[in-house]
Amino acid sequence: MLVILPLLLGVTVYRWNQKFDATLISKVNGDLTIAHQYLAHILDTTGEHVTALGASARFRDTAHDSGALRTLLEEARTRLELDFLYVIEPDGRLVASVAAGTAGSLSTDWPVIRDAISGKPATGIDIFANTDLGKLSPELAARARLPLVPTPNAVPTDQADETRGMVVQSASPVTLGGGQEAVLVGGILLNQNLVFIDTINDLVYREASLPEGSQGTATLFLDDVRISTNVRLFEGRRALGTRVSAAVRSAVLGEGRTWLDSAFVVNDWYISAYEPITDSHGARVGMLYVGFLEAPFTAAKYQTVLTIVAAFFAIAAASVPIFLRWARGIFEPLERVVATIAKVEGGDLGARTGLVDSRDEIGRVAVHLDDLLNRVEQRDQELRHWNEELNARVDERTRELQLANRQLEATTKQLIMSEKLAAIGEITAGAAHEINNPIAVMQGNLEVIRSVVGEKADLAKVEFQLLDEQIQRISRIVTKLLQFAKPEEFAGFADRHAPGLAVADCLPLVQHLLAKAAIEVRLENTARRLVVMNRTELQQVVVNLVVNAIHAMPDGGTLTIRTADRDRGGRPGVEIVVSDTGVGMEPDVAAKVFDPFFTTKRQEGTGLGLSISQTLVGRQGGSIALATLPGKGATFSVWLPEAD
Repeated sequence: MLVILPLLLGVTVYRWNQKFDATLISKVNGDLTIAHQYLAHILDTTGEHVTALGASARFRDTAHDSGALRTLLEEARTRLELDFLYVIEPDGRLVASVAAGTAGSLSTDWPVIRDAISGKPATGIDIFANTDLGKLSPELAARARLPLVPTPNAVPTDQADETRGMVVQSASPVTLGGGQEAVLVGGILLNQNLVFIDTINDLVYREASLPEGSQGTATLFLDDVRISTNVRLFEGRRALGTRVSAAVRSAVLGEGRTWLDSAFVVNDWYISAYEPITDSHGARVGMLYVGFLEAPFTAAKYQTVLTIVAAFFAIAAASVPIFLRWARGIFEPLERVVATIAKVEGGDLGARTGLVDSRDEIGRVAVHLDDLLNRVEQRDQELRHWNEELNARVDERTRELQLANRQLEATTKQLIMSEKLAAIGEITAGAAHEINNPIAVMQGNLEVIRSVVGEKADLAKVEFQLLDEQIQRISRIVTKLLQFAKPEEFAGFADRHAPGLAVADCLPLVQHLLAKAAIEVRLENTARRLVVMNRTELQQVVVNLVVNAIHAMPDGGTLTIRTADRDRGGRPGVEIVVSDTGVGMEPDVAAKVFDPFFTTKRQEGTGLGLSISQTLVGRQGGSIALATLPGKGATFSVWLPEAD
């Protein structure tokens, strides 16, 4: 009950949580459908109104009189709630407009106007530049202008204002006086059209359609800028000019997908739905959004889960004691039998089950067990007597065999150790001889090269120095082999030195890897203390950390190496920090990086680099630590105590 039922309960709650989330996504998808239908309704209604006006008898009666035609257009604009309404000739010359500041010649390079010129009414969404809006009406141009508000998670931009306008534009062919062909154009500017967006919100999120504490929102985007919204930036101000997150922008505008998921909207998390808006050219120019606060639903889920857990514990607390009481009548006799057997196994042959209240099968088993134990105890006493007599005879022979065996073991150990030391000495001497000869030849020829090139040797001074150092390093390795065979003849190679110089000498060794990966190196050496550690071993640790950092930045990045005086645990010391801006590590991977043979490089690594580095540092009384986050790079810190 306390194991199986919680597992089943956990699976049930998990499945319920998935269904709950799916229901929220389904709801916001339905809300987006309503908003989409309303936007389509606006397009259809605008087109029908403009077409009906152009085909009306009153329009035909006033088409020859510009004053009467303008009066008719003004009345129609007010009645149809349009932002602009005008008549132009096919070449773009203005015939009449409801706005006094409309330019005398307007652009006809719009698909809907070209369709109307060819004799077919058309309606669509178009993006007007601010200059185009200014030609229609200076008021529309001013209304379209919105200052951009810096928004977290949005795509970076240098643009300070959004001046374009999203317009629902409808055009219909008409005939003026004398049979002259013309085009009647009308439309609505959606920028800061709060009636339009509030109507969508009222249709989608009616009163009591969301739980208490939640809030429905709707937004119209031009590109990724909110140009009409009821989302609040703070109390009393709508979030006009704020921008959508980069993830949503990429999915909806970049890929043309409908976004159905949680999203961070201005200042809170919402269950959100976004769909792209295309203009009359077929390009994605904006987004339509609806969503509601996620927090109340999350709180409801937590409250439900806590209620289920509390109910389970309450039922368990009430029922488990009852079940245990019922089971005690069965388990108590069995426990006495088990306890008796355990005492007998422990050597107490006098242990007995005793009287058992139960008269069933378990009670009869207990009586038979006591009888068997009585017989076992009697036989055991007889065996002990015979065993004592036999032991007396065996002890004498055993002592003789033990003495001979100890002598044989001691002799065998001496032979094995002798053979081992002989083999080690022979191998070490041979290796030292075979390696030291080439080293001597290399060192001698290096001196010959210096003397031959003369003053030009200074041009490769660093390279000659590196060759000297590496030849000396090989010599030290050979000496370590000899030290293994004859440790009493060597005193080690740990010496006092500045760690910053050793770190700086490591960079030429990995310069080809740094150049290949286009990695910038920053070296900050502020340490003034000295440490006691073999210089080659310290370089081995630093080179290993630097190579790991290079592998973590395949696309380039910044490698930072710092040395600084640092006290730890009341002890003075020096800290060497190697940081990269690479891919970082997950917590479960970071916990294993110092384990032997653990590697993330698959076939390229052995998994021993960091383990050996940790051993070398720990041998000097220091420590090595790792700090990392996925996608945030990694930082290795090596601390060594100050030299006395």
